[in-house]
Amino acid sequence: MLPSETRPVRAGAHPTPTRALPRRSRVGYVVKVYPRFSETFVVTEILAREAAGEDLAIYALRPTTDARFHPQLAQVQAPVTHVPRPQKLSGEWETFSRAHEELPGFGTRLGALMPLLVRLGASDVAQGVELALRVRRDGITHLHVHFATLASWCAVIASALTDVPFTVTTHAKDLFHEDVDRVLLREVLSRAASVIAISDHNARFLTEEVGVPADRVRLVRNGLDLPRFPYRDPGDPHAPLRVLAVGRLVEKKGFAHLVEAVALLRDEVPVELRLVGDGELEQPLRDLVRERGLGDRVHLLGARSQAELVDELAWADLLAAPCVVGADGNADGLPTVLLEAMASGVPCVATAVTGIPEAVQPGGADGPGTGILLDAEVTGLPARLAGALRAVADPFWPRQEVARAARALVERDYDTRRQTRYLSALHRPVPHPVPAASVDPVPVPGQEAS
Repeated sequence: MLPSETRPVRAGAHPTPTRALPRRSRVGYVVKVYPRFSETFVVTEILAREAAGEDLAIYALRPTTDARFHPQLAQVQAPVTHVPRPQKLSGEWETFSRAHEELPGFGTRLGALMPLLVRLGASDVAQGVELALRVRRDGITHLHVHFATLASWCAVIASALTDVPFTVTTHAKDLFHEDVDRVLLREVLSRAASVIAISDHNARFLTEEVGVPADRVRLVRNGLDLPRFPYRDPGDPHAPLRVLAVGRLVEKKGFAHLVEAVALLRDEVPVELRLVGDGELEQPLRDLVRERGLGDRVHLLGARSQAELVDELAWADLLAAPCVVGADGNADGLPTVLLEAMASGVPCVATAVTGIPEAVQPGGADGPGTGILLDAEVTGLPARLAGALRAVADPFWPRQEVARAARALVERDYDTRRQTRYLSALHRPVPHPVPAASVDPVPVPGQEAS
């Protein structure tokens, strides 16, 4: 219970006792692009929070270029505002002029942001100011951002101009890529009310490498809507072994190493590999499949919706996630598809990159583990992958025990309902004092009136 508070009173008057009442919470999600086909975890999080009765709004900074969308988008109730971005100096000054009229102390507050602003483009600064105007008009009490990049830069500006606090969930490219401006990253994170890590690995990185104080880092894992991924025990492996891999066709996914592993097993273990996704390495991968003579064994299927992915998981004997650290330092945080496979009862083979070992854990004396975890070192990776595929193809490999352990871990650590409760607790507005005599008693859920 919060302590009683008193208002300032004139001399000789008796103070009026007050108590804290919660303000109505309205959380604004600031995203670079909405909707975005590859960021299913954002929509899953929003839907879980709406299902819990929260009032949300979405602010998008760039138009989407995606041609396909997941059906879950239609379930989102939050209004979406596409924040305009001035393209000319005249437009930027017009935004600043409106902010000067509407935002108290605008000039002083903007000036205090100069260590941040000098590292940003003028149009991005103006868009952050525009976001502040809309946040104030819309009654937002808290801002939340995924990725410590453009969206977080604008959120910092909006927060500083409105006194609306913000939190940011950090992921992978915004932390590990060689192009990350560490000075800008520290400036942004130092102004956040809390910094969210999606894994223990990332939490350590934030404290040890970025310098965020440990007491400001919070662990909130990306979660799954578990009812959408019903579990079933895996059956005996097919012949050929059905291997599924899902993700953008980029270096950090390591799919070229998986194709090479299939080639190594050509005359030993028949494998059919289905690659789901699109990206910049699609043609190089097609060329590699042709060069290795695997046209009848490796199929590049393009992007798939989440509904279609459920069907792909039902087809698979195994999901492979051979992630690596790219030449640019970029690495996966934890591919959502790994969790989806583990929840569904599909055994997984993955590499020990960033947060993956927290989900895919090798077996030992205490049990069978939740999957096969490999060293992510690029040298020799195709051979290690081939060995893992060979193991899973063995009818005596403990696939049911592994699958059940994996499902149990996902239920414990990656249920979106539980994870979003942790996040929501960080977004509750600070109660403000009101006179005790002016309000009726506020019932507490679960308590009977005396």
